[in-house]
Amino acid sequence: MSDIWPTELRVSKDRHRLTVTFNDGASFDLSAEMLRVLSPSAEVQGHGPGQGLTVPGKRNVSIISMTPTGNYAVRIGFDDFHDTGIFTWTYLRELGENGETLFAAYERDLLEKGMTRDKAEKPR
Repeated sequence: MSDIWPTELRVSKDRHRLTVTFNDGASFDLSAEMLRVLSPSAEVQGHGPGQGLTVPGKRNVSIISMTPTGNYAVRIGFDDFHDTGIFTWTYLRELGENGETLFAAYERDLLEKGMTRDKAEKPR
């Protein structure tokens, strides 16, 4: 088991942000959009290296549910009916620490594929 675990998970009133506070005092404010497009689910990441998909049109996605998964993770459900991502405490920490870089790479992928954060279409 990880030495890192959250002491608080708080969804904003508008459901567009998740604040995660960890046992070492670190706290991160994560957008629902980033959580959705970087979901650890097989639907987004694929089943192996190089199989990940870029998911467009999620700028205004909301968090609608959070379900504990054992003592190591939370399953986050979104208003687009995606709910298969199991976010481990370690992955939430990684998103907190490296989210800006990871999201910038996502935006570059969108641009390269001619997609946008606003128009929903089939992931590729």
